[in-house]
Amino acid sequence: MGAKTGLLVYADGDVGGILRSAPAPDPEATAALIARLYPGWTVRKEEPSSLGDGCYPARGTTYATSVPGLDIIGDQRFMLDLPSELPVRLVEASAGRRLVLHAMHSVVDWLAFAVWEDGRLVRSLSLSPDEGVMENIGEPFPFEVPYWAGRHPVPHDPAWSEEPYALPFHPLDLGEEVLRELLGFVLEGEIRPDDADPNDVGLLGFRLTDPDDPDEVARYEAELAEAVARMEPPRLFTFGSDGELIEIEAGD
Repeated sequence: MGAKTGLLVYADGDVGGILRSAPAPDPEATAALIARLYPGWTVRKEEPSSLGDGCYPARGTTYATSVPGLDIIGDQRFMLDLPSELPVRLVEASAGRRLVLHAMHSVVDWLAFAVWEDGRLVRSLSLSPDEGVMENIGEPFPFEVPYWAGRHPVPHDPAWSEEPYALPFHPLDLGEEVLRELLGFVLEGEIRPDDADPNDVGLLGFRLTDPDDPDEVARYEAELAEAVARMEPPRLFTFGSDGELIEIEAGD
């Protein structure tokens, strides 16, 4: 699995039903949405995308659509370890509506999602095998129950780890279930007849600059480059005839 998301969704009703009709973004409504959620920020238009690709934009890029009954924004800034700490202005913008935050990152098996009803937080969960459960607020949704009950365990593979998986389920598996149950689509795994196709849903692109932190993107890119420079050379493996992993030595 390799899915990543940073999504905020404001909805008046059935998200999947709207997405299945693949409505085109309303340019004026979408621009107004961006102006309302990012007041005072510098906005520059970028190339459009789709929900399938734009659910995890590059740092500094935001994708969005506004159609009757539904607003969707993709932005890495929504990838919070503690979803309950979503900025107040973004929660207040959900008055009278349902707000869903969905964030996951396949590299670290991390999932975070939260749901507000008319501005009231009813559920928030954030967890990864390395950090454990970082936030768990509210009662689990019915679709979560089988995961917590141990009915979707991660098979133990000694070739990858001596220890069993640290959680009773894989966060990305639950993450896909959250997408389907709350937003009506999935990114990976089994596609069911009632699932919307995220690649059919268009998003408009924007480059946003925070006036209080104009160097945000440049600082992130510098930190990323420094981290990469500190990394050890990559190790490559292949499978032997007995199915065991064998490291490929340099020059092989």
